[in-house]
Parts: sequence; C-alpha cells; structure tokens
Amino acid sequence: MGLASTYVQVYGQLPQVFARIKDAQAPEKFTVQYLKDLGFSSSNYRAVIPLLKSLNFLTAEGSPTPRYHEYRNAAKSRQIMAEALRESYGDLFTIKAKPSDADRPLIEGKFKSTHNVSPNVAKLMSNTFFALLDLADLEASSAPPLSQPEPPPVEPEEQALPEFKPPEREAETHIGGRSQPTLHYNIQIHLPATKDIEVFNAIFKALKEHLLD
Repeated sequence: MGLASTYVQVYGQLPQVFARIKDAQAPEKFTVQYLKDLGFSSSNYRAVIPLLKSLNFLTAEGSPTPRYHEYRNAAKSRQIMAEALRESYGDLFTIKAKPSDADRPLIEGKFKSTHNVSPNVAKLMSNTFFALLDLADLEASSAPPLSQPEPPPVEPEEQALPEFKPPEREAETHIGGRSQPTLHYNIQIHLPATKDIEVFNAIFKALKEHLLD
C-alpha cells in the first residue's frame, strides 16, 4: 500500500495530457522539452513528470516504462490507469473501494494527515487523484481470480499385501513312547511394490516348491 504525494496545479488539463500521451509516439526520455512538443509549454505542466513517475509510467531517469506503452493502447488505457492508481494510491482504496465526489473531504483529510501538508496542498493532491480517477475503469482493473493449478499427481503409496503364512507343519517325534514338543514355523515375506502379477506367481511358486512340498 502507499499514498503518492505528487500533484499538479493543472489537474483540470490532465485528460488532455494523457490523451496526447496515447496519441504521440513514446520518447526515449520524457522531458520538459517533450512536454512542450506535446503542446504543454507552461511551467505549471512540469509537475506532470514527477506525477508520471509516481504512477510508474516513467522510470526515475524519465524513460517510459512498459505501463506507459500499455497505456497507449486505447483499448486498455482505462484499465492500465486503474492499475496504476491502485498501486500508487493504495491507502485510499482501503478507505473506499470506489471513491466518489462525496468522499473528497475524507480523502483530503487522508492526504493532509499522511503527508503533513496544508489544507490547500491536500486539496490539490485530492483533485489530482480525482482527475486521474476519471481516466480509470476500476471495474476493468479487477482481474479475475487465478485458477488454482491442478495438484501434481500423487504417487500411489505402496500397499502392504496380506502377510503370507504357509501352513504350519508339525514336526513330532516319539522317543520312548512320549511325544516331543511340536515345532511351528512362521515365515514373513515382504513382497515388492509391483502390479506385475507374474512376479507374485513366481514368488508363491518358489515358496511352494521349497517350503511346502
């Protein structure tokens, strides 16, 4: 979030300034001379340059940014302006999602308290914001929620097969007419995690040949 402190006294002419930005070829550097070339020769228009920088239309050195170039697309200009305002004046949108003229006193007060400026300067900041707001489409700037990516496939966990227990064999001997203790065998086999039924057939066949027969 943030709250830009830049403003212009010629806020009423901002629609004309941005209309010329859309129509004219983007310069390598946006300078005072370029403003004059666009037809805005008064010194009052010089404040447009820091305003464009605060909106991320220009770099700190004055070069047009991708946002500047995107704004020149008339089909997207109002959306791009809305995105710039949400970024540069984010604190105002936490107060009012869709500011209107009825909110001017509230917004002026926010400028005044945040930047510790006089009521007159706070009013100029507010008027600059509302002049830019007239060039924006807040509805178009609301991007649809991103679709959730499909989760990666989950590898099936190895499922433990039922424990194989061969039939118990009794080993009983008779010594002196008395039965000796019976021995029991409990063999546990850990089968490999595979879906190839032939592997299991081979294992059980080997068990039968060596243990059961």
